[in-house]
Amino acid sequence: MSTDAIVLLRDDHTEVRRLFKEFQKPSTTDARKGAIVDKVIELLTVHTYIENEVMYPEVRRLLPDLEDDILESYEEHHVADVLLLELSQMSPEDERFEAKTTVLIENVTHHMDEEEQEWFPKVRDGLGRKALQDLGAQLLAAKKKAPRAPQAPSALKKAIDALVS
Repeated sequence: MSTDAIVLLRDDHTEVRRLFKEFQKPSTTDARKGAIVDKVIELLTVHTYIENEVMYPEVRRLLPDLEDDILESYEEHHVADVLLLELSQMSPEDERFEAKTTVLIENVTHHMDEEEQEWFPKVRDGLGRKALQDLGAQLLAAKKKAPRAPQAPSALKKAIDALVS
């Protein structure tokens, strides 16, 4: 198993894309869609955590020219985190479940495409193999302690609870 940070993050992207495709198949039942969303919530919660806590701060420190990219990524994660939190409190029977999941898919797919096509090549060029392996080891360690469910400040949670109910 590679510990290259970019390889690890791309592997996460591949798994998320696979689940998105399955969700979007017309033959996927509501029950299966619920299970898919539960898994996506877990995967993306872990993924955004390790990027926010390890990858972005370290790249920001080592490659300050990428600051604008990193700030945009933090904001894209924020949008995804809000959607994940809302979806975690819904079921497939909820009127807006499918629409909200579709918005999540669109936003996250855009973010992954941008990372893979624009950001990852800049990071690979700027850091090199050894630094990416060290960073990957830190990502793997962070995955072990990462939350598996979305977290929200209590004020935001109350507001979301009011919207969902």
